[in-house]
Amino acid sequence: MISPFNVIFWIWDAWALSWVIAALWAAPAARRVSLWDQGLYWAITALGIWLLLVVRVPAGAAPGHIWVMDEAPGWLLVAVTAAGLGFCWWARLHLGQLWSGTVTRKAGHHVVDTGPYALVRHPIYSGLILAGAATALLRGAVSGFAGAALMALGFWIKARIEERFLSSELGDDAYEAYRRRTPMLIPGLGRQGADRPG
Repeated sequence: MISPFNVIFWIWDAWALSWVIAALWAAPAARRVSLWDQGLYWAITALGIWLLLVVRVPAGAAPGHIWVMDEAPGWLLVAVTAAGLGFCWWARLHLGQLWSGTVTRKAGHHVVDTGPYALVRHPIYSGLILAGAATALLRGAVSGFAGAALMALGFWIKARIEERFLSSELGDDAYEAYRRRTPMLIPGLGRQGADRPG
C-alpha cells in the first residue's frame, strides 16, 4: 500500500541518486579546504542522515516512537519534503559548475547572489534542513528528530567553514557585502551582518 511514510523515503532516494549523478557536472576545484578540516561536519551530518533515513523504529514502539501521523498531515509533510529537496535542486542548477560537495573554490569562482542565493546564502542546506525536519515529523520517532537536528548542525558547521573560506578566497569586501544583506539559512530571518566569521 502506498503511504506517506513510504513515499517520503522514495523521494529521498530519488533525490540522492540524482544528486550523485549530477556531481559529475562540476568544474574542477582550484583550491579546497582539507578533508581533515571538514571531518567534523561530515561525521555529524552522516550520523544525522543515518538516524533520520536508515534507523527505522516500528510505529507505536515505545519509547522510541512518539506518534503515528495521520494520512492527511502525512501527505502535507511529503509535499514539504519534496519542496525542500526541490529548493536544493533550484540552487544546484543555479550554481551550475561552481557547485561542489566539499568546501572548494573553482576557477572563476565568484559570489552568486541571485535566484535562491538572493533569499539565503546556503539554499542547498536550507532545503535539506527543511526536508529533514518534515521527514522527522512524519516519522514521529526520537531517532528521526535526533537525525534531523544533527543534520542541521552539520550543515550549519559546513556553512560557517565555507563562509570563512570564501571570505578569504574571494575577498572580504565582496563576500561580506553579501553576508550583510542575505540571511544565512532561513529566508527573512534578519540579516547576518553580526554573524561574522571568527
